[in-house]
Amino acid sequence: MVWQIEVPGLAEARRRAGAGLFSRVAGPSGPEDRDRIHRADGPRWFGPERPIRQVHGDASMFVGGLRALLLQSLHPLAMAAVAAHSGYRSDPWGRLQRTSLFLATTTFGTAEDAERAVARVRGVHGRVRGIASDGRRYRASDPHLVRWVHVAEVDSFLRCYQRYGARPLDDAECDRYVLDAARIATALGVPDPPRTRAELAAQLAAYRPELAGTPEAREAARFLLIHPPLPLVARAPYAVLAATAVATLPGWARWPLRLPYLPVAEHTAVRLAGHGLVAGIRWAMSSPEPTG
Repeated sequence: MVWQIEVPGLAEARRRAGAGLFSRVAGPSGPEDRDRIHRADGPRWFGPERPIRQVHGDASMFVGGLRALLLQSLHPLAMAAVAAHSGYRSDPWGRLQRTSLFLATTTFGTAEDAERAVARVRGVHGRVRGIASDGRRYRASDPHLVRWVHVAEVDSFLRCYQRYGARPLDDAECDRYVLDAARIATALGVPDPPRTRAELAAQLAAYRPELAGTPEAREAARFLLIHPPLPLVARAPYAVLAATAVATLPGWARWPLRLPYLPVAEHTAVRLAGHGLVAGIRWAMSSPEPTG
């Protein structure tokens, strides 16, 4: 005989936690957006068997997203555009919600909706331009900068999924994930995006001479890791998320941002805490939607 023990209030706690997380990530229009993305009829860019759906639908994206922002900040021109135009300090949740909507739409939505989402982003990029603190001009639509953002995201999402995802991909699936992501990059105007893990590593390495820890990048890192606008109850879990994201960065990306490297702690306590946090997010976010 198998005994099933119901913990009083556990289902409701799970539902409330999942709703709170979803609201933060998706914003007030989240339920309507979710219905449109997942239930609308029409062809998709990616079928249900594609690795990109597995990776982008997993709770490890919370870690991967934060890692991607830290890594992206190391390009001075990309960071100058973010600092001047993105509103990451004045409206960080709005920026997160817009990014998550774009990822969800291009990954799971109809091809028509994905094309509209890409067109909106390209329109915004076309209006973002300026002069960085070192005197260089930048354009957010510059294919070289768009490729950097893409490479940093794909590297972060895949690495964090492989470490904390529900079912890590095999080598062939990893290559197919990079290939899937290349379709979105091409639509955004990236010439010759990486299509395999080897190409991804090569392109990431090719950017390293251009990277630097500017004052804007270090300020963004402090904001993201230490001073995010969060209620008191969320600060402890977020501290675990921050430590987990930092621990996935390579050493060459940490020093410019003045981030610590604690190998013993990172391979034991931080990794264990990261697995627990991601599992908790996955548990909460998989809560059944209320009916009736």
